[in-house]
Amino acid sequence: MENNDSKEFKPYISPKDFIPEFTLKAVVLGAVFGVIFGAASVYLGLKVGLTVSASIPIAVLAISVFKKMGNATILESNIVQTIGSAGESVAAGVVFTIPALLFLSGGDQYFQYLQIFVLALSGGILGVLFMIPLRKSLIVKEHGVLPYPEGTACADVLIAGEKGGNLAKKVYYGLGIAFLYKLLMSIFGLWKDTPEHIFGRKSVLPNGSVSAEITPELLGVGYIIGPRIAGIMMAGGVLSYLVLIPLITFLGDSLTTIIAPGTKLIRDMSNNDIRNYYVRYIGAGAVTFGGIMTFIKTLPTIVSSFRDSFRDLRSSSKESHASKLRTERDIPIVYVIFGAIGLVLLMTLLPNVPVNFFTAIMVVVFGFFFVTVSSRIVGLIGSSSNPISGMTIATLMATCLIFLGMGWTGDAYQPIALCVGSIVCIASANAGATSQDLKTGYLVGATPVKQQIGLIIGVIASVIAIGFTVKILHSSLGFGDITPEHPHALPAPQANLMATIIKGMLSHSLPWGLVLIGMAISAVMELCGVSSLAFAVGAYLPLSTTSPIWIGGLVKWFADRKKKAKTEESEISSGALFSSGLIAGGALTGIIIAVLLGWTVEYNSKNNPINFIEKYTDSGIVGKLGDAGDLLAIACFAALGFILYRFAVSKQEELS
Repeated sequence: MENNDSKEFKPYISPKDFIPEFTLKAVVLGAVFGVIFGAASVYLGLKVGLTVSASIPIAVLAISVFKKMGNATILESNIVQTIGSAGESVAAGVVFTIPALLFLSGGDQYFQYLQIFVLALSGGILGVLFMIPLRKSLIVKEHGVLPYPEGTACADVLIAGEKGGNLAKKVYYGLGIAFLYKLLMSIFGLWKDTPEHIFGRKSVLPNGSVSAEITPELLGVGYIIGPRIAGIMMAGGVLSYLVLIPLITFLGDSLTTIIAPGTKLIRDMSNNDIRNYYVRYIGAGAVTFGGIMTFIKTLPTIVSSFRDSFRDLRSSSKESHASKLRTERDIPIVYVIFGAIGLVLLMTLLPNVPVNFFTAIMVVVFGFFFVTVSSRIVGLIGSSSNPISGMTIATLMATCLIFLGMGWTGDAYQPIALCVGSIVCIASANAGATSQDLKTGYLVGATPVKQQIGLIIGVIASVIAIGFTVKILHSSLGFGDITPEHPHALPAPQANLMATIIKGMLSHSLPWGLVLIGMAISAVMELCGVSSLAFAVGAYLPLSTTSPIWIGGLVKWFADRKKKAKTEESEISSGALFSSGLIAGGALTGIIIAVLLGWTVEYNSKNNPINFIEKYTDSGIVGKLGDAGDLLAIACFAALGFILYRFAVSKQEELS
């Protein structure tokens, strides 16, 4: 359906107004935040296999810091969050892949600071460059179609901070409540952060489970994306945890042989074992097919965008440049092309980087494909739920297939395949964050070319710190399984998975049957007229992640019925503002938790360190309540949802 919202849309700052934007103080403050949030995200990703979006917390911090410094314009605050957000997104791509070098044959020789820096820099800048020609098609032409929840929430935060008064209070109410909620839950352990019920093996749903990571940021994301997309995602999670896992358990409990890629009998597996050995590969196949369908559907707008960009390049006379509005100016396409060529040469010519010219071309091809997919995914579900690891798995599968066809099956090719996947992973992660930032800029009236330059600065600043952080954590704690040499090793779960896939494919042991089943499931959804990508994302992610997003969508559904009118995604409503605060408060507290996880407060009887969170969670109310702790957690989350509902149905005039 044709969308004409972009023709009528008016940003907060008029395109004809020129106010301070790309200033020295904004650039410096953004780079500082990029370093801080990037380093914290590295630890969190290696510890638990996920990161939190940094754009909104940085926007909140930018507003507060600038007020202490004598205030600044909304566009300066936007530049700060744009530059700073690059740190978190690049860090996510780095920790999901590059530590896998340590688990591959001969890969440890490439796990040096220079190699980490080059891989992170190449992926981060490619993510920015490839998003530039997509901005008009995804951000402008599909305004009103793709919600870009975190980008929209970030714009609400910036506008609320600019207006002040009661409008800003809605955001800070959400931020404060989310901070208090997560402080009491995740740090002091007053209730569980993930209530769960696992059905017995003899029940009607053997080994099935229901769970929810009851965090305020996921509730806020669910409210912003709305009930339809949240429901489709939840359906994918239900398929994995209440259909596939019970089905595999039911059929496999009587088997007396081990079914690859499992390493033990199905009757001896927990529900998490079955997910890791079987269902996760099905989910990866579903995401791969969903990504292909997304690319096919987006191809006309991509072609149109490139055609428009080259037309602008050919007609770049002084008159045409002067007539172009400030909010329509991007980095010229010629710089995108030469930038990509320069990165190919950099990867190829630098010594001891396991990338040759052929694999560098593969990086560009796969990188552009998954940058497109990633940018559209985050437009639907937000950066925090972007299945970067699923897209990386698809890249590694395709890369290894090409290697197999060329006869590159020796151990020496494992690090090369990983480097292709890592650069694509980093590019996809940063492209998702870049598209959210450009959405924020579109709503507030920023200048795209200045944001794009700021993003490149953010990548350069953050990768310097990320490389050092990864090396320091490896030398002090180690990655992978806990051993006598590394008793406090960080698990690096995503990187372990990537290494497993590369070894499996190059040794002809990848379970292709499971991958193809996942692709067939996505095909069924497309034939039913349902967007397979949102469904596949739900099937790949843990049910504990999709269920609170679905609950947030339900809150919006109930609020819309109460108000008998739907709130447009660009409108500043009470529910959207409060949800923005929930996302910001939850994300900020997540960063604090990452720091506290590394803070040793005492040692146990075996001389193992106990960090701040472990100490207080183990001694909190949760440890004394047993199963009743689940009910307490659900009650607390229900109370948070009710508060969101009350804000959402408050009268619009209360905002003025």
